[in-house]
Amino acid sequence: MDSKWLDYILLTVAIIGAINWGLIGFFQFDLVALLFGNMSMFSRIVYAIVGIAGIYLFTVFGRIGSMGKE
Repeated sequence: MDSKWLDYILLTVAIIGAINWGLIGFFQFDLVALLFGNMSMFSRIVYAIVGIAGIYLFTVFGRIGSMGKE
């Protein structure tokens, strides 16, 4: 099964989440809270999607390791 499209989408989501965490760490500025409200239902959904993307990307490690062994 080719999941390359899913990898790219979830990697993009994880990068956006990482940028948001960088903004929080450096400037105490939460872009998600600004756009969707502080811990509103929608912002919690956004945070959950970013978390799921990060968990999914753990599988990329296994695929990267097996790339050279084919």
